[in-house]
This record gives sequence, C-alpha cells and structure tokens, in this order.
Amino acid sequence: MSATPTLGIIGGSGLYNMAGLTATEEHDLDTPFGKPSDPIVSGTLAGQRVAFVARHGRGHRFSPSEVNYRANIFALKLLGVERVLAVSACGSLRQDYAPGHIVIPDQLYDNTKGRDRSFFGHGLVAHVGVAEPFCPTFSQQVYDAVAATGATVHRGGAFITIEGPRFSTRAESNTFRAWGMSLVGMTASPEAFLAREAELCYACMAHVTDYDVWHTSEAPVTVEMVIRTLNQNTATAQQAIANVAQMPVDRGHCPCPTALAAALITDPARIPAATKDRLKPLIGKYLA
Repeated sequence: MSATPTLGIIGGSGLYNMAGLTATEEHDLDTPFGKPSDPIVSGTLAGQRVAFVARHGRGHRFSPSEVNYRANIFALKLLGVERVLAVSACGSLRQDYAPGHIVIPDQLYDNTKGRDRSFFGHGLVAHVGVAEPFCPTFSQQVYDAVAATGATVHRGGAFITIEGPRFSTRAESNTFRAWGMSLVGMTASPEAFLAREAELCYACMAHVTDYDVWHTSEAPVTVEMVIRTLNQNTATAQQAIANVAQMPVDRGHCPCPTALAAALITDPARIPAATKDRLKPLIGKYLA
C-alpha cells in the first residue's frame, strides 16, 4: 500500500499534469454522500504523497451548484488527507487586487442558496466554529509558497461565494463592494466549512481573473477571461503546490484538528446507530 496522502488539492485537472509528480494512482471512491466529482489522483511530489480532486470533474462537467462538495471532502478524509489547498478562480472587488494576482483570503461570506452545507443531521447535531474559516497557519504557508514563485500575492481579504453559474449583475457587484468584500467566486462555500467539519486545515489560493463587473473602465468578466488567466497561472500554481509539499506540517496552532471536540451537542444515547456508522471517519474519535 502506498503512503498516505496527507496534502489534498482541489482545483482543475490541469494541476496534476505537472513535472515532478510520480507514482500516480487513481482512487474511485464511494462515500455516504455519493461519489466525488472525479476519481481522486494521488502521487508523490517532493517526497510527499499528494491527492488531487478535479472540483468540476475532468472536462469541467459540473457547475458550481452541482459539485458534490460533501463527497469531495469526505473522500479526501477517507484517504488520510489532513490539509486541503483549494485553487480557485475569482473576481476582484477592489482596485489593488488586479487580474493575474493571487490572493490568500482570510474571511468568507456564504451567499449561496441551494447547497448541502453540512455532513451532520439525521439525528446528530454539530455546531462547528468557523470564526476563522480558513486555517490561519496553513494559509500563511500557502502565502509563503506562492511568494516564493515570484508571483504577485496578497494575504487577507473577505471572499464572498455566490451561487452561480451566472456572473454577478453590476448592482450585486457594487453591493458586495459596499459590504467590504474583496473577492467573489462560486466554490469556496460550502467547501471551506465542510473541511472544518472534517477537521481538515483548509486554505484557498484564489487566482484573480477579472474585476467582476463593478469596474466600469474594464471589460465585464467573461469565460474567456477566466480561462486565459487560469492557463497563464497554471505553472505558478503547480510550483506553489510543490513548495507547500516541501514545507513542514504544523497543525498544533490552529483550530482545525479538534474542530468537533466541542461541536457535537446531541446526547450520544440519542444518536441513531446508522448515523454514527455513516459519520465514523469524522466522529469516531469522539463517539464509540
């Protein structure tokens, strides 16, 4: 059996077509929440086992609202992943975060409407804390890893997740700016919150592809803009991932590994056996 992949990457399938990734294998997993977006690809990078999930499936088959976020995160947990690096395209809501830049956000606002947001329910209630929705320790490492590539990278900013798949109206974009949001995208929620429920460290490498539609002197966002910038930034993302893989793992100063310790509120005697069994990979260390 191969070594456990403790670092997980969620993003486009192009991220794992990278030099230096060896001994690859595919994992076609099932979870209690269905199948992930695509078979998970694991491989050795910089001496570490890494697992990759194509968020939208290879060929970009799933819209942001169709992605099975629960299955993707649960599958990574099953494989032994402890840290998740999400690579995402986003629009900028501020002048200084320009197209082509990379941002490591520190806050998240969920403006989606129709997504499954939690692993819990069915007789087991958990109120997980997400005051800091992105792992601060891991986010700093990701920032350092991107900075080492020479790319322009910013640390911090509030990321608002919209339902999609359409882009924002100008009124919406200006409202998000008035709220103090820095970035807008379609996939960070509920991905980050599910990672916290799974006690995984989660950080986002957000690639700014456009100024959304608020910037009247710039062209409104288009699919072509998004794809062009992502293609240009693929090499940077791949190098940053390799840099992260070489960094020491430090999970002792973040809230992630024990996120469920004080979150489970249901009387254990009242939790259905089927629910306990279903969520054993998440709660097994807390409930017999």
